[in-house]
Amino acid sequence: MSGLVLKLGPRERVLINGAVIENGDRRSRISIMTPNANILRLRDAIHPEEVNTPVRRVCYIAQLVLSGDADPDEARHQLLRGIEQLSQVLTDPDSRKLLTTATETVLENRFYQALKALRGLLPREERLMAARLS
Repeated sequence: MSGLVLKLGPRERVLINGAVIENGDRRSRISIMTPNANILRLRDAIHPEEVNTPVRRVCYIAQLVLSGDADPDEARHQLLRGIEQLSQVLTDPDSRKLLTTATETVLENRFYQALKALRGLLPREERLMAARLS
């Protein structure tokens, strides 16, 4: 049986189905066997004041579902709309692949995987924003 394996550093925190879990003093691995569990590494969390770009906004919506702060049905609609808007701008093959993965996983209610795919767009967005400001 396979599942998600989390590798946690010392004192690293993770949110699993609304509960904050903190690792001990040593590195460890935790296997999450429950399908569709809502998981968010707190070190990867986007804070509200950091939601200042289009990709970060869409990532934040997925994050709110994982933290239990947004209704999955309402968020699904917002996520799909946001992904569609991003696909109008991010047209390169790598971005398209990530956006397709994000769309598929949102439709399957796999919000962790959607967030993971969307986070892959952050470096590209950062480069585009930096080039625009130059």
